[in-house]
Amino acid sequence: MPGNRTGDRPGNGPGNGEAVTRHRRRPPRPEPRSGEGSDSQPVLSRGVVTLFAVACGAAVANVYFSQPLLVTMGHDLAMSPALVGSVVTLTHIGYGLGLFFLVPLGDTTDRRRLIVAQLLLLVAALAVVAAARTAAVLLAGMAATGLLAVVTQTLVAFAASLAPPAGRGRVVGLVTSGVVTGILLARTASGLMADLAGWRSVYLASASLTALLALVLYRVLPRHRAAPPATLRYGQLLRSTLTLFARERLLRLRALFGLLVFAAFSTLWSSVALPLSEAPYFLPHSAIGALGLIGVAGALAATAAGRLNDRGLSRRTTGIALALLAASWLPLAFTRSSLWALVVGVILLDLAVQAVHVTNQTLIYALHPEAGSRLIGGYMVFYSAGSATGALAATSLYTVAGWGAVCALGAAFSCLGLALWACTAPPHSRT
Repeated sequence: MPGNRTGDRPGNGPGNGEAVTRHRRRPPRPEPRSGEGSDSQPVLSRGVVTLFAVACGAAVANVYFSQPLLVTMGHDLAMSPALVGSVVTLTHIGYGLGLFFLVPLGDTTDRRRLIVAQLLLLVAALAVVAAARTAAVLLAGMAATGLLAVVTQTLVAFAASLAPPAGRGRVVGLVTSGVVTGILLARTASGLMADLAGWRSVYLASASLTALLALVLYRVLPRHRAAPPATLRYGQLLRSTLTLFARERLLRLRALFGLLVFAAFSTLWSSVALPLSEAPYFLPHSAIGALGLIGVAGALAATAAGRLNDRGLSRRTTGIALALLAASWLPLAFTRSSLWALVVGVILLDLAVQAVHVTNQTLIYALHPEAGSRLIGGYMVFYSAGSATGALAATSLYTVAGWGAVCALGAAFSCLGLALWACTAPPHSRT
């Protein structure tokens, strides 16, 4: 994997860094001895990888709990449709701010303590959401929840740093499969719990689970960072994130892919509850939330994409996934007349998005492993921007133009991603 660095310098084609992953004739350059993931340190066991995956899934679920609950939240707090849509948007804005201002701290501080601190603060934010009696308090609590849920990306960077370079794609894929599962189960669990005990019970239960995870992670996460990781001041740390984007063309390209695929992802999942709660379906929260289980193919795609990247097939995987993403909007357009069409579209969309996402993360981390938190945090800012854009645009567009216009929007994001992939094809690339 570190071989990517030779092909990702400015002046080379943006895809060259991916093609280089096919060749491992030279031994990988040793990573900086930060105390994590070096040859003298123990690497991740299967049990610890599983814990990383579970913790990531539980944390990121808080960003998506609200999607099947928007209608009920709006009725309970007398919110207009536009204001209801801002629940999702503000959550993603908070997430984006956390990615830029909090995640890079993982390169300069004890990641274990940082993770536990963020989880405990997340418990407080979830309690605010559960107790909200006005729209203003709810929106503030959701923004804080998004801000602190970025602990997910600190966990991803931690896991990547502990993995051996030759198997990093597999580890990132497994951990990301936990993220995908968390996103999917978030909708299912929140819909079911809202039907049984009201939407507030969702956030109370999540606060309890998050507190438990904070205790378990404090006791179990690896502690073997032997030396101080970096001496950058906070301002320098943030500026270095921008420097990485200015220097690495592959990082910029993969960030744009992330923005577009998650704009398409959020276009679907932030608005699909609206047509399903109306005629002819009138589905309850539990049924709408259960749609998330259909997208379990996304979790499978995350693991498979990681393994394909380890084999040097990152570019080919990206192209196929983006083509599937664009194609998914055709069956999705028939949602109002066929739930089966919706099922097919959801499977294709979730599979495609997660395949691109895992490939992105694996490739960009390999650019500079010693700056893994900054790389992943910076990349995920684009993810959050795409998600917020998709959510705001989809909910607003639905009210004025209906479901067909929403599908056209999602297809436009997807086709832009595919066009970007085609236009940045490196010459003679075999990936």
